[in-house]
Amino acid sequence: MIRSLLIANRGEIACRIIRTARRMGVRTVAVYSDADAGALHVRQADEAVHIGPSPARESYLVGDKIIAAAKATGAEAIHPGYGFLSENADFAQAVIDAGLVWVGPRPDSIRAMGLKDAAKARMIAAGVPVTPGYLGEDQSPERLQAEADAIGYPVLIKAVAGGGGKGMRRVDAAQQFAEMLQSCKREAASSFGDDRVLIEKYILSPRHIEVQVFGDSHGNVVHLFERDCSLQRRHQKVIEEAPAPGMDWPTRHAICSAAVRAAKAVDYVGAGTIEFIADASEGLRADRIWFMEMNTRLQVEHPVTEEITGVDLVEWQLRVASGEAVPKRQGELKIDGWAMEARLYAEDPARDFLPSTGKLDYLYLPQETRIETGVEEGDTISPFYDPMIAKIVVRGADRDDARTALAQGCEATCCAPVRTNAWFLRRLVEHPVFASGQISTGFIGAFADELTAPPEPSPLLLQEAAERLIFDNWGKPSAWEHRALDFKRGLTGFRLNRLPETRVSLYLDSKPLPTFAYDLALYDSAATYEVSNGASHNLREATYFEGGAAFTFRRFAEVSRASTAGDGAILAPMPGRVTAVEVGSGDIVAKGQRLVTLEAMKMEHSLTAPFDGVVGEMNATPGAQVSEGVLLVRIEKAEE
Repeated sequence: MIRSLLIANRGEIACRIIRTARRMGVRTVAVYSDADAGALHVRQADEAVHIGPSPARESYLVGDKIIAAAKATGAEAIHPGYGFLSENADFAQAVIDAGLVWVGPRPDSIRAMGLKDAAKARMIAAGVPVTPGYLGEDQSPERLQAEADAIGYPVLIKAVAGGGGKGMRRVDAAQQFAEMLQSCKREAASSFGDDRVLIEKYILSPRHIEVQVFGDSHGNVVHLFERDCSLQRRHQKVIEEAPAPGMDWPTRHAICSAAVRAAKAVDYVGAGTIEFIADASEGLRADRIWFMEMNTRLQVEHPVTEEITGVDLVEWQLRVASGEAVPKRQGELKIDGWAMEARLYAEDPARDFLPSTGKLDYLYLPQETRIETGVEEGDTISPFYDPMIAKIVVRGADRDDARTALAQGCEATCCAPVRTNAWFLRRLVEHPVFASGQISTGFIGAFADELTAPPEPSPLLLQEAAERLIFDNWGKPSAWEHRALDFKRGLTGFRLNRLPETRVSLYLDSKPLPTFAYDLALYDSAATYEVSNGASHNLREATYFEGGAAFTFRRFAEVSRASTAGDGAILAPMPGRVTAVEVGSGDIVAKGQRLVTLEAMKMEHSLTAPFDGVVGEMNATPGAQVSEGVLLVRIEKAEE
């Protein structure tokens, strides 16, 4: 058995691996970048090694540094987690060549399944059904356009070396193809160093079904049943569940058997996932489920499989990497109950899922559920990595039981000042269409308006906030019965000064709430309450939580006077890197026209013209790192 393990990853997956390793008596070594110097996985590991600057390409993606860290600390094995170098065959081979144990599949298996076009050809040979599409070597835009035209729209452009939702674009009409192809290839080159693509027929009623497989070096391969990962946004999974709703046993047998054949076709060892696309227009049917790709690593959503099978997949990985056989045979694996997982992200769904960065001044995660996280209160969400805060995992006797538990877990989640998608997740699982199980990968897009509409505080919460901010209620306990939390943690008091005016209005996130105005003359405003350092404060702001959302109230307007898009100023909405500049100074632009593309947290964000006009000031340059709020472009109205 492996006795010491270096984890070549960060965040929640590193913490997840550490937990199992510690239970098994395996010593752990963490690696970290500048941004992660004080991260939770660093604090939890037995030892930690600094491997470079904050950008992943200078730290977590530098294999030589990771191998050197393993040797310097005496680690016997390297576990790659997921993302980063987990599916890099050259890195896996380098680990093996260095005399270390690679906790993952053989490099040849990674190569065989890493390129989507070659993988599909191999699956066809193994008798695994694949989605219709173009897998050819000719990558000229003209040939790719012609193939897409021949397949018929909509089509999906996919990076050959892609994964995790990166390098994918849906194209609904021939006129869109060239622009989407350029964007897809640019993202693929940035994320994977390979801009080659393939074309697939886009299924109009698709379900994303995947099967967990596990192989060992003794020739055994088993499956641990399926997961449904259909709830996606921009091809990124949002909520996963196991088993798949509407899956009958004959169809389950067909898809799981195909997954085992796929794994055996590449002599697979370790944990892997075979991903299928299903045409669910007439329900799940074995003859309408096709192979998409294989992920040669542990998946983000592996906890739902663990919850319904009672298996610790990380323990299996360590045992198989140590030369042991798969711990259970197929007949010993059963489905027990239902599990769901929601990905809690630092993002604002009401602002087109704009990533949110900063310090987690307050973080409360539901204690009644399984939480997989790589952060704690006081940690910082940086712009350098994936914006995931945690995975909320629940298990129930059946699907409705699990769905109810997940909704409650999302509702109880509290985070500030960093924004999260907790309220959006709650809306998803409470939606009647999701409750019915009649879902598809287009579900979020179809109901986007109602799912992402900004949450509104209840009248009860508004009353609580108004009284707490304006009246002397500092010493009272937090109103947990309203799912509201106290504000300004660390303070013990405030001074309520008598104001010249007799009424005070509240503001919600700098927007006035004129309904809530109170007569201060009725209250003693001279009372002073001291904080711990002896200073007095005027209480001006309070943050409350309800339904998974955070609401910040202020006694005085603090409306920014900074330039806004309405003035023609296009500001960077977050820290990031400029990947494309579509216009130049003096260019005439139309409302909605793309001006600049910004990459942050592994995603591209397009900034567009707010109205017809002319490009005036231009500060954006390709490749530049910019801070939040920096002026990138200024558009002057045409009549000016």
